[in-house]
Amino acid sequence: MMKLFIGNKAYSSWSLRGWLACKLSGLPFEEVVVPLYDEAWEKRREGDEFAPSSGKVPILWDGDDIVVWDSLAIVEYLNEKSGGDTFWPADPAPRAMARSMAAEMHSSFAPLRREHSMNIRQIYDPVPPSEGVAQDIARIMELWAQARARYGGEGDFLFGDFGAADIMFAPVVTRFITYQLPVARFAEGYMRAIIAHPWMQEWIGGAQAEDWVIDRFESPPQTV
Repeated sequence: MMKLFIGNKAYSSWSLRGWLACKLSGLPFEEVVVPLYDEAWEKRREGDEFAPSSGKVPILWDGDDIVVWDSLAIVEYLNEKSGGDTFWPADPAPRAMARSMAAEMHSSFAPLRREHSMNIRQIYDPVPPSEGVAQDIARIMELWAQARARYGGEGDFLFGDFGAADIMFAPVVTRFITYQLPVARFAEGYMRAIIAHPWMQEWIGGAQAEDWVIDRFESPPQTV
């Protein structure tokens, strides 16, 4: 059975992506939650199970010799392992767009990540976003609008059915809610669909049940 190491569910956005990918694959896996930045953190990340990723989570082991880290790499590995017909749209045009959106999410939006870390257990009073965050939100709205208009069809998600692109943007949805960031009206339905998904509800329930609190991720945003 595969083994997925993840961080705290309240805070670890990349862990959420890796976990959703495992759920979407339909393959059995063991989930191991590792508290981030606790007293044993530095020693734990030096262990053999974390060595390939330099201590970062998520990290997926498939047996004793196959190891995959980085959420997008986990998505692609599980896409291949599960048959290649679940994570991405079947047709070339939407598949190309979905892959491009996932890659952009993977490598971009630094101001949003830096200024609004994931914290599923909180909803803060809204404050005006910084210029950088406002630009990130505008770009995400543009991406979501194009995907929904071109390929959303009758489905609730970016490309109709829940897939890899939704996995990559799911933590962004939680950030928009936690910090009450301004989004386009059309995006509200998509965000509700993400949060209502049974796997997201399972993750959120796990986050609510956690005892760990990391102070650096508990500060409300400041007015700019």
